[in-house]
Amino acid sequence: MEQSIDILMQKLERIENLIEEQSILKKDVLNFSETCKYLGLSKSHLYKLTSSKSIPHFCPQGKRLYFKRTDMDDWLLRNRQDTQDEIEQQAANYIIKKGRVKF
Repeated sequence: MEQSIDILMQKLERIENLIEEQSILKKDVLNFSETCKYLGLSKSHLYKLTSSKSIPHFCPQGKRLYFKRTDMDDWLLRNRQDTQDEIEQQAANYIIKKGRVKF
């Protein structure tokens, strides 16, 4: 009996987490704790990023931090690394544009 209650409590907790995650995806502006969950960062790491101005954020009243979800998406997708195929294509385009390689 006690075991089934524990299982129900675990399932309920998972459902609550899923609902919270879905609500975060619908919001345009996130608070600090929502941003930590959205980015998968610890609170201390996010504080470090804000204090070093490495991540875009808003501080309208001087105390609480807010983040635009679209800014967070852009921040996550910065510094894209090219694939090997893309690098080879860029090299081929460069050789075609500049002419033959001289040895």
